Amino acid sequence: MIYLNKHFKALGYHEIIEKLQGHALSERAKDTLGGLEPYMNEEICVRKMEETTAARRILDSCGSPPLPSMTGLEEVLTLADSGAMLVPEQLMRAVSFTISSKQVCSYLKRGESVDLAVASYGRSIMELQPVREEIERCVRGDSLYDDASPALRDVRKKLIQVEAQIKEKLNHILKSRKEYLADDYIATRNGQYVLPVKRKYQSQFGGTVVEVSGKGATVFMQPSAIAKLQAEQSVLTLEEDSEIRRILYTLTALVSDWAAAFRRNMEAMEILDVLFAKAKLSAAMHAHEVEIGSSRMLCIKKGRHPLLDAETCVPLDFEMDAERTGVIITGPNTGGKTVALKTVGLLSLMAQSGLHIPCAKGSVIAMRDAFWCDIGDSQSITQNLSTFSGHMTNIIDILKHASPDSFVLLDELGSGTDPAEGMGIAVAVLSELQRRGCMFLVTTHYAEVKQYAEETDGIVSARMAFDKESLRPMYVLEMGKTGESCALYIAQKLGLPQHLLEQARFTVYGGEEPVRQKAMRFPKSRLIRALAKKESVNPVDKFSIGDSVVVLPAEEIGIVYRSADENGDVIVQVKGVKRPVRHTRLRLKAPASELYPPDYDFSIVFDTAENRKARKQMGKRHDPTLSITVED
Repeated sequence: MIYLNKHFKALGYHEIIEKLQGHALSERAKDTLGGLEPYMNEEICVRKMEETTAARRILDSCGSPPLPSMTGLEEVLTLADSGAMLVPEQLMRAVSFTISSKQVCSYLKRGESVDLAVASYGRSIMELQPVREEIERCVRGDSLYDDASPALRDVRKKLIQVEAQIKEKLNHILKSRKEYLADDYIATRNGQYVLPVKRKYQSQFGGTVVEVSGKGATVFMQPSAIAKLQAEQSVLTLEEDSEIRRILYTLTALVSDWAAAFRRNMEAMEILDVLFAKAKLSAAMHAHEVEIGSSRMLCIKKGRHPLLDAETCVPLDFEMDAERTGVIITGPNTGGKTVALKTVGLLSLMAQSGLHIPCAKGSVIAMRDAFWCDIGDSQSITQNLSTFSGHMTNIIDILKHASPDSFVLLDELGSGTDPAEGMGIAVAVLSELQRRGCMFLVTTHYAEVKQYAEETDGIVSARMAFDKESLRPMYVLEMGKTGESCALYIAQKLGLPQHLLEQARFTVYGGEEPVRQKAMRFPKSRLIRALAKKESVNPVDKFSIGDSVVVLPAEEIGIVYRSADENGDVIVQVKGVKRPVRHTRLRLKAPASELYPPDYDFSIVFDTAENRKARKQMGKRHDPTLSITVED
């Protein structure tokens, strides 16, 4: 089935299909819904959405339609067409369908005042009244009425008379020959009336042995006195069976004559079953019709994930347009980034499949030619893939196929590997998606990716709101804002010792080295060096003396005094004070080549007035009293 497409499945589309199938009654409708996929033609997609809306209006106004399940009906028609004989149970199945056909016609007649388009299906449904009336005249449950035919009535009347005569003679024997009997009751064995006779009187009783008891003390005998009547009964039974078969064949032929009308009704019922299953799903999800367009407009108002509890699910507002190629969502772990991504993707898939979505009116969904997803843990034991390898396999496949009309959804892009290298891959993938013009929605917690979003035209930042007081995610998406991981803040609120917080902050952001860490002489000499070796970009080549830079996260403006050392620390002068800053916390504002002429004397910028005066005098003569202070 189409919903097993792994990209659809990553968004939970298969669960929507299963819910949709649960609202259908017939197996044929369930099979049809099982193959539901997004429509690629805008006109068809809009029409399917309108059909769902029309069915929902009739459902809300007239209640649930009396549609039949049609279980086994196609088999009945096939047997009838092949010349087989339908049994009463099968004939009553056909009658049940004719009754449902009439009820559906009446239902749709009432629905014409609400919506004529869907209700018009009632005009193509035949009531099949002649078939129903004839079968109901002849068939009762699993048997036939005596009046199904004159011949059947006559033969059954004779059978009743013969049976009465047999029982009368047997009762007489029960009373007159008690001494020969093992018990005083009339039994049947192999379709024949018998009496239980003591074995020792078998030869004296007179008659035919039909069966012997388990212990052998009793034989069940047909008395000679009823042999002739029993033979007559057998003949009449054969006549009855022959007449029943003749009537059933006649009724089967009637069903066969009307088989084409049955099948037309079944097709109409299947269409209605599919339409009203969509309407029922819409009602169950409190969903609404949305506008479908081929432009890049995507606007979800108060959207809810359809698989989450509607009472507790926080509504999502999301918007993209032609000017926005992609959205990058940031924020703390467990803050709802993945849910937001899945909500946007799943609602888009549902709408393009002609389904209503749980959102506020006025929402707009952009039609896409494909949905490409990398969500969740892509680890595979059978294919020997790590989590990162699994993600990269998916992303490489996406980059092979994604077009400008595709919608790409990537969760925690670049995760599962070395942070610096993962960040580099993330930025490279985003750059390629933007170059192609794809619509994309990405979640991340990399600071560099956040920076990339802020500096790149056509990409919008968004964040999941976080309550720093309660340490709880608010699950609210805030467009145009950048989020933080909040790890250090959370650790502080939870009671991590202050000296460990200072050590962690220095490791990530640089700045003044904590006193306790200086005494340990371990993190700076080993940990920082180890982290620096993992950087995918050579920090020495990144910044040069004199470059104007922005120091994050405070966004202070500074000038590079010394390029990065082996630990990745750059000495930056900010407001006259020189301090080491981790190169990952710097953003180039303007290179020195644009700010200063060639061979510029940077001592003018960095040296104190005393140092410059001392340098000048030293150039003229030796003076042992002069000294120059050099900052590390």
